[in-house]
Amino acid sequence: MGIIWTILIGFVAGVIAKFLTPGRNEPSGFILTTILGIVGAFVATYLGQAMGWYAPYEGAGLIGAVVGAVIVLLIWSFASRRT
Repeated sequence: MGIIWTILIGFVAGVIAKFLTPGRNEPSGFILTTILGIVGAFVATYLGQAMGWYAPYEGAGLIGAVVGAVIVLLIWSFASRRT
C-alpha cells in the first residue's frame, strides 16, 4: 500500500505544482505529472533532512512534495530556456 500512496501523493503534488507555476515548457501527461510530484517529494525530503527539518527516517508530506515539485519545475523551465 505504501507505493500506491506515494504515487497518489506524487500525482496530487505534481498537479498542484503545475497549477502554481504555469508555463509552456513544462512536462505534461499523467505519468510525467506523477513523476514530477514524486521527484519533488524526494527533493523536499533531501533538503528538509539537510536543513534539520526532518529526521533521517522521515519523509516530506504533501506540502513538502509540492514545494519540491515547484523547485523541480523552476529548474526545468530555467534549463529549457537555456537550450
